Amino acid sequence: MKRIAVYCGSNKGVRPEYAEAAEQLGALLAREKIELIYGGGCVGLMGIVADAALKNGGHVIGVIPEKLVIKEVVHEKLPDLRIVKSMHERKALMAELADGFIALPGGYGTYEEIFEVLAWSQLGWHQKPIGLLDPAGFYRSLLRFLDHATSEGFIRPKHRELVLVENDAEKLLPRLKTFKPATEVKWVS
Repeated sequence: MKRIAVYCGSNKGVRPEYAEAAEQLGALLAREKIELIYGGGCVGLMGIVADAALKNGGHVIGVIPEKLVIKEVVHEKLPDLRIVKSMHERKALMAELADGFIALPGGYGTYEEIFEVLAWSQLGWHQKPIGLLDPAGFYRSLLRFLDHATSEGFIRPKHRELVLVENDAEKLLPRLKTFKPATEVKWVS
């Protein structure tokens, strides 16, 4: 595994555990010589994970739409910044560059990004691991909802297993490295 795309909030959230998890993940990726691919911002958890990777000698690739560069949320100390025209281009490039995906706490954008790569995996369009880094139980309610959708027949049990969850990056990363993709088809008859 050479590169991991990290989706996370452009805010820090209210709990210090979120920032601590972002910092731990950035430092761990650098130590493991895994390049960080992220949204290119300098704010919130995005800035924290990038700064931690850079501080620990990691390589960071930022992918940001030009409209966000204009709003001055771009991280100006990145060794590799790729400016794209739209959010669609951003997501496509991040997914193409990545060997796996991790979501830290975040908002609508984070959910949309992680669910998109989950849907692509479910459809068999990629076989890359997908993890939720869950400090302070941030994703607990979402995981209950996914279990509910599975029990109601909208997500196959094998596809529910696509979501790897840990509250610590040191535990999540090895699971991503040893991930075996689901081989079931999406559609249920």
